[in-house]
Amino acid sequence: MHIILRTPVRQSPDQVWAGFDRTLFDRLSPPFPPVDVVRFDGCLRGDVVHLRLNFLLFRQDWISNIVDQQTTADEIYFVDQGTKLPFFLAYWHHRHRLLRDSTGGTCVVDDITFRTPFRLTDYLIYPVMWLQFAYRKPIYRLIFGSVSK
Repeated sequence: MHIILRTPVRQSPDQVWAGFDRTLFDRLSPPFPPVDVVRFDGCLRGDVVHLRLNFLLFRQDWISNIVDQQTTADEIYFVDQGTKLPFFLAYWHHRHRLLRDSTGGTCVVDDITFRTPFRLTDYLIYPVMWLQFAYRKPIYRLIFGSVSK
């Protein structure tokens, strides 16, 4: 399954990139399931992010490696690839893109590809995943500035 969410913000890609740190990561975590950050190295190639999801009666580890990070004149991006996933996921690839726009601002793009163990559950999990990442949009706008339209 594929999800793409775009959030235009006022700050430049370099400013937004400088804000992609542990504090932002903590703010972007939705209220459920509660997440304990076991390890957060950062957003550069070779870094590791290890989360522990708390589903009240049980916990699940989610470990992702940052497998790519690039900076060009028009874009800054990094890719986290799931290496140990919660039971409901079989594959995870999340490309975080910061695209320079014509006004000097940024379009923050969450480009996510995921699979569950079964095709049917891909469709059942899709709206939950979409909501988990749509939750980030107002946080991005609050931290990096809203773009008035």
